[in-house]
Amino acid sequence: MKCSVFRSGLKGFTYIFLADKHKFEDLPAPLREAFGEPEFVMSLELTAERKLALEDVNQVMQNLIEYGYHLQMPPQEDATGLLDLPETASIPIDFRKTQ
Repeated sequence: MKCSVFRSGLKGFTYIFLADKHKFEDLPAPLREAFGEPEFVMSLELTAERKLALEDVNQVMQNLIEYGYHLQMPPQEDATGLLDLPETASIPIDFRKTQ
């Protein structure tokens, strides 16, 4: 399954995986606003065997099939101490709900 990965222009360590042929403009407006200007990172070919650093590849693929995107939020902890994470984690918001 092909997808593109974009980094948030507003929130550190936040990424969106977009299914092939989906555009950032196709995302719900509240998500686009909270995410900010997307910065292209890479294109990926996802398979069940592929390992992702912070996400379960099967969950990512399921979200791409079902919603056309997968939102990767910042990690809650960094056991390595290499990341400069914020001290408090933000509350995840379900942007899939419509008003």
